Amino acid sequence: MAQMGFYFDQSRCTGCYTCVVACKDWYDIAAAEVNLMRVHCIEKGVFPDLSAAYLAAPCYHCAQPPCIPACPEGAISKRETDGIVVVDPDRCVGQDQCPRKCRKACPWDAPQFGPEPDAKMQKCQLCLERLEAGRQTICVEACPMFALDAGPLEDLHRKYGDIREAEGFRQRERIEPSVTFKPKE
Repeated sequence: MAQMGFYFDQSRCTGCYTCVVACKDWYDIAAAEVNLMRVHCIEKGVFPDLSAAYLAAPCYHCAQPPCIPACPEGAISKRETDGIVVVDPDRCVGQDQCPRKCRKACPWDAPQFGPEPDAKMQKCQLCLERLEAGRQTICVEACPMFALDAGPLEDLHRKYGDIREAEGFRQRERIEPSVTFKPKE
């Protein structure tokens, strides 16, 4: 299995949120609803010594995803072919009937529920339909700073290295998120 994952260059990201907007546009998600890709601003320091860094936060398609055993309906699975963690909306019972354990289990809050009554869980599925058509994920394609990449994790490690921590992100060895970084210096 070639585990798919993300690369994020924190030194290039300016916090423009183009990846977030492109994802919402591609999947036709309303502005105030779910964000499958999120960007967090990490501010540090005391004036006049301030710094800011940004962290792209999609689903990291973990090697041992804690959301899978947390789902009481078995609606979340990991594809054997590429390690992408997917949601079956037909098996998800929706937020009104679900204790939302998947969201609580994820250290990065990737599983989300929309505002509509009995909304089904949604999360980044690594633009599965685009990858299967031989295209890049929409967030990578849209990033004007070339701060994102997605593909087989082994290829990303060869190309960018295997740094597992960045500002605002701490590795969880037990679940092994499929991401590598160039942290902000």
